[in-house]
Amino acid sequence: MLDIDKIRADFPILSREVNGKPLVYLDNGASAQKPRAVIDTITRTYEAEYSNVHRGLHYLSNLATDNYEAVRGKVARFLNAGTEDEIIFTSGTTEALNLISYGWGAVHLQEGDEIVLSVMEHHANIVPWHFLRERLGVTLKWVEIEPDGSLDPQAVIDAMGPKTRMVCITHMSNVLGTVVDVAAISKAARDRGVVSVIDGSQAAVHMPVDVQAIGCDFYAITGHKLYGPSGSGALFARMERQKEMRPFLGGGDMIREVRRDGITYNDPPMKFEAGTPGIVQTIGLGTALDYMMSLGMENIAAHERALADYATERLKGLNWLQVQGNAPGKGAIFSFTLDGAAHAHDISTILDKKGVAVRAGQHCAGPLMEHLGVSATCRASLAVYNTKSEIDVLIEALELAHDLFA
Repeated sequence: MLDIDKIRADFPILSREVNGKPLVYLDNGASAQKPRAVIDTITRTYEAEYSNVHRGLHYLSNLATDNYEAVRGKVARFLNAGTEDEIIFTSGTTEALNLISYGWGAVHLQEGDEIVLSVMEHHANIVPWHFLRERLGVTLKWVEIEPDGSLDPQAVIDAMGPKTRMVCITHMSNVLGTVVDVAAISKAARDRGVVSVIDGSQAAVHMPVDVQAIGCDFYAITGHKLYGPSGSGALFARMERQKEMRPFLGGGDMIREVRRDGITYNDPPMKFEAGTPGIVQTIGLGTALDYMMSLGMENIAAHERALADYATERLKGLNWLQVQGNAPGKGAIFSFTLDGAAHAHDISTILDKKGVAVRAGQHCAGPLMEHLGVSATCRASLAVYNTKSEIDVLIEALELAHDLFA
């Protein structure tokens, strides 16, 4: 069992007030808060250990390089990758998916090829494939979700035809909390010679992830949702896929030799890491992963499961509230609207007056909003440091919002 009071004490921002009320931070799906260990790592690195990496022979450069490269092994352990060479550092999931689009898709796809994706994907897992549609003439093949917000893996599998070359699916919806059976989808893709791309931005925060068990070709994570710094992230890329990719950006460590008449590339994964990287951000991400692994991903998942169950029951008591998606086993993410004309932005503003931070808008999920028939929703997304009493505060704030608009 986790000591939640002790965990909350690790996050300095949770002790502050907003609008004269204790902060209830329920916007973790957008970005999580940072524990003291991460903040201290960032401060120490800048104050006492900073230098550029890979390029110097002096003490500070060697120290920074060792600290930076150690994170590659931490990410590999966190995702259970076969080797740390399958880990490419990125600025987050968006860069990772664009790297796949440009580095693999633009090389191996041609007009008429198909990419299968679901209607509940985040824009980061849509726009890079639209680039390929615009530039190469590939076709995007959409899979609808079930009425309860779940995604039938067989529907995704059935959508893979003879022209399908890639399948790009979220592991957990950032709007509905739906958890997808990406292992079944990845296995079917592999059997058909289809490349599987998994957006792990949400799932990696809330549950253990084993990319070897999933069997995917690519799995992307983003640091700022993992209690780490913004501008940090990583891409698991199976080595055989890395060998098929061309670099996305040029310069710096991705080069082995530069001549007037040509260049030779570095070996993967360095081949895909151009220029001076986010050194301090990546080192901070390593500390965030250490923190999560010290708590135990199974323990985090169990705590958030209990929170999700409690929130589900409390929200059911508000018969004027429409919660989008109730798929079995969904994560602790709740998107909702109020009956009547109240806009999500207005609801969020009222909740903020009570110190409750939620998200309002389309959540970078335009096709899903269209599917749901709503212009926007409010979203409360929970994290390891949230409590049942904070859910009670959310319910009280929602009741106030309902009374005002009624």
